[in-house]
Amino acid sequence: MADPNNFDLIKMIKNMMVTEAPPRDPLLPSFDLEGVAAGLKEGKYKKVIVMTGAGISVAAGIPDFRTPGTGLYDNLQKYNLPHPTAVFDIDFFGQNPKPFYLLAKELYPGNFNPTAAHYFIKLLHEKGILLRNFTQNIDTLERVAGIPAEVLVEAHGSFGSAHCTSKLCKEPHDIEWVKEAVFADRIPECTKCGGLVKPDIVFFGEGLPSRFFEKTNADFPEADLLIVIGTSLQVQPFASLIRRVGENCPRLLINREAVGQGEGLLRFDLPSNYRDAKHLGDIEDSIRKLADLVGWRDDLEALVRGGPAVTPPTIPVATTEDTPHSVVPADSVGAVESQHAVSEGTSAEPPADEKVNSKDDGPSCEPKDAPSEKKDDPVPDKADENSE
Repeated sequence: MADPNNFDLIKMIKNMMVTEAPPRDPLLPSFDLEGVAAGLKEGKYKKVIVMTGAGISVAAGIPDFRTPGTGLYDNLQKYNLPHPTAVFDIDFFGQNPKPFYLLAKELYPGNFNPTAAHYFIKLLHEKGILLRNFTQNIDTLERVAGIPAEVLVEAHGSFGSAHCTSKLCKEPHDIEWVKEAVFADRIPECTKCGGLVKPDIVFFGEGLPSRFFEKTNADFPEADLLIVIGTSLQVQPFASLIRRVGENCPRLLINREAVGQGEGLLRFDLPSNYRDAKHLGDIEDSIRKLADLVGWRDDLEALVRGGPAVTPPTIPVATTEDTPHSVVPADSVGAVESQHAVSEGTSAEPPADEKVNSKDDGPSCEPKDAPSEKKDDPVPDKADENSE
């Protein structure tokens, strides 16, 4: 039997070797909405990244995925699926595409208008300080709100374009043609090979768009403020992006619930916190309060009153490539998740030989075995509004 004294000695040596980092001076005057608003009002931030999830689209009337009773996952029984996430499973889609297209008919862009949260992001762009909007949502409401394609990263794809699902074909198809077929209750078939055609939404078993990795690596080290709105921070690799900004970049969470907490993550109420702020509550009310504090309320309401300037534009989006990430949709009409998180300080794209099987990860937005988000929302995840 091992001498317990040896373990005590080892423990003592380890404790001697571990030194705590000295406390950091706070980057914010207060760790709340007011603290971040002060910096925005002073013009302190020039490169703002906004991460969004399903929570920002709930006010538009798009259901989240997880809320008991009203969430999408609780209302998929009518499609006779083996499990709720099958509707976003690329293998199941290949065998039976009808459930997805029945659901797509309900969620298709054109039926919903952007929210104040969408227009706040547009306002950041108009103020010249939006570096990028990384969204999990597939509802294209960012585009409808007028957020330019060049500052938008649709991490989980969108209804904005469509391709043949055959790996040997991948022929692009006009999205209006696809929409016409969907609303006529027809299954869109490839005009070139006869295969199935679907909007470029990232399904479970598919890779994330290459643009996601390119912009992640380029943008996050440059950001001087990160705002996270309406997401449960459960869907990977999207959720891990909060760790990729520099140490001197403040981070603000606007959500219905506190998420993404812990050492190495969002620290909020921890003694080691020096840069993380949170504001919990209704997303729309929170956004308007932030606009009030910064002095932008009139500008925001002018955008909201103006309404959608255009219908969802059919603009090219990065094609989904066979990256090592296998994902499942996860946020309000738009998020996806894979088991794989992106480690802090490493390239967003994993080794080429690494293939993730996320079937056990779960729902099209979150791992299957992940605790359900009462108020969160990825793909539509109430966590997003609530969070994501």
